Amino acid sequence: MDLELPDELVTLIASTPEADDAGDTSPGDLLAEMSDLLGHVADWGPVSTPAGVFHLVPVRIERDLPLLTRWMNDPVVAEFWELAGPEETTERHLRAQLSGDGRSVPCVGLLAGTPMSYWEIYRADLDPLARHYPARPHDIGVHLLIGGPADRGRGLGRTLLRAVADLAFGRRPACGRVVAEPDLRNIPSVAAFLGAGFRFSSEIDLPGKRAALMVRDRNLRHLL
Repeated sequence: MDLELPDELVTLIASTPEADDAGDTSPGDLLAEMSDLLGHVADWGPVSTPAGVFHLVPVRIERDLPLLTRWMNDPVVAEFWELAGPEETTERHLRAQLSGDGRSVPCVGLLAGTPMSYWEIYRADLDPLARHYPARPHDIGVHLLIGGPADRGRGLGRTLLRAVADLAFGRRPACGRVVAEPDLRNIPSVAAFLGAGFRFSSEIDLPGKRAALMVRDRNLRHLL
């Protein structure tokens, strides 16, 4: 059964340090689990894919900001990410995650050692997204952009999305679903998720866009 988490529960899970025991699994134990949010994403890879060895590397501002700013100013990217502008614009977006509690981790994707994509791996059940779909505890969300034009249109998106979803299932046993919410207008992105074994769940209205809710289920990952 899908459980839609109200805003109050999202806040409680994210902020409460402890609770009294109750039943087989105490609220305190649950909150201790939730405080582990995403674990160490840097330890999720590297992983072999049909396109080469892929590795998610958490962003370091001093190393990655110029590259990410250049990607964000590509008109194809800017149309959907809306982060075009000076380095300060991208830096604010990154620091909001890096200075948070670990529920969202910005990463550079390395393919054969070369930076070629930007990722945000986040706890969808603790994100504002959870107000717009029937979230389940430990849902993991992904955002992805392919950085360079030469890497687009080659099927890399679907290959890497499948690899990252499989990494999430392998590294986070409590995660039963990986979700995403690409803009409905971004047809190549929606197609990449479908090709990566995600299913189209529904259309949802989010601030600033109408999105396709895409879901990859742990129990279907070997079939799709």
